[in-house]
Amino acid sequence: MNTVIQLGPSDLAFSLAFIAAAIALSRLSGLGLEGQLAIAAGRTILQLLAAGYILAFVFTLNAGGVLVALGVMISIAAIVSQNRIAKKLKRLFPWIWGSLFLSTALTLSYIILLIIQPPAWYDPQYLIPLAGMIVGNAMDAATLAGERLVSTLRNSPSEIETHLSLGATPEQAVSSYRKEAIRASLIPMLNRMMVVGLVSLPGMLTGQVLGGSDPFDAALYQILILLAIAFADIVVVLVITEGILRQFFNRNAQLNYEL
Repeated sequence: MNTVIQLGPSDLAFSLAFIAAAIALSRLSGLGLEGQLAIAAGRTILQLLAAGYILAFVFTLNAGGVLVALGVMISIAAIVSQNRIAKKLKRLFPWIWGSLFLSTALTLSYIILLIIQPPAWYDPQYLIPLAGMIVGNAMDAATLAGERLVSTLRNSPSEIETHLSLGATPEQAVSSYRKEAIRASLIPMLNRMMVVGLVSLPGMLTGQVLGGSDPFDAALYQILILLAIAFADIVVVLVITEGILRQFFNRNAQLNYEL
């Protein structure tokens, strides 16, 4: 196995040249993204350095501590997704949190208990990285589906009312909108799966290879996580879109115009 080349503070300093060049190009091109690039780079550095220290601590926890860490990850993802979809939909947060929890629990349980089978089911070496990739991708899918569906519902009240007046149920009246939102949210995931290994090398595979793992073993792990993400994303968007529809209609099957 190859020895991993360690990176130090000086290497991090040299890597800042990338963001400095990006800021310079933004300024020369008149894009006005200099501030956003600087803030994004600063947050990236601080958050990932903090994540490194936190993970070092999490890896020493018992089952209860690991589950708490997973709960915190899901809660943060749910808050971010809620804020991006629609802050006015106050009752949507439980749906987002529940969908992320359900998809993560189902996916991780299957992977840990039936495929990887580590010595301890809560082994953070496997549970935390896998959960991070699954929750992160599921959050993105939930946000895309939610934003698309909420925007469409708000912009199509007359069409929805027409369907309702003709005897359609709320589910029937918005069925096409829901399907379009779900399809749109899954496009990034499908695109990644279509070109993986041909156009791009995913982060998990690249990280394992750089860490000295056998490339074929790294590829097998990447296949596992991509297929798991596909399942988790579909579960999340199905639950999220259902939760949104319940917000937009009252008990009398009438459209809620206040949202």
